[in-house]
Amino acid sequence: MAVKFAGTMNAINRGLDETKPAKGADMIEDWEAALADTDVSGAKGILRDLASLRKQLEKDAPDTDRVHDLLHRLGTATTKIADRSDKSQDKLRALGEALTEAGEATPDEEEDTVAAAAPKRARKKA
Repeated sequence: MAVKFAGTMNAINRGLDETKPAKGADMIEDWEAALADTDVSGAKGILRDLASLRKQLEKDAPDTDRVHDLLHRLGTATTKIADRSDKSQDKLRALGEALTEAGEATPDEEEDTVAAAAPKRARKKA
């Protein structure tokens, strides 16, 4: 299980956009195999979302909004089961938080520097 944590965390830290969809699908298959025999409440929901994410990544053109939604849900669910896990609680919690954050990211939305430079409300002088 430690290798799966390391590989997944490395992919997240490098940036999921840098990870090829096929590699992501392979990582998901590893997680599905690891979770298949897990008897922790919430694991079945995670398995369903992993399967949906794998299917998205296997498409020629994955639905990026759906991928972000799934990452966020997987992160939330993983964080929840971390406390109920017999071992690897800290690693599961870190993974869950990283997945949640990755799901919240919107890489195709650029920062509006013009709006940031000219806020609508003027500051009051003290």
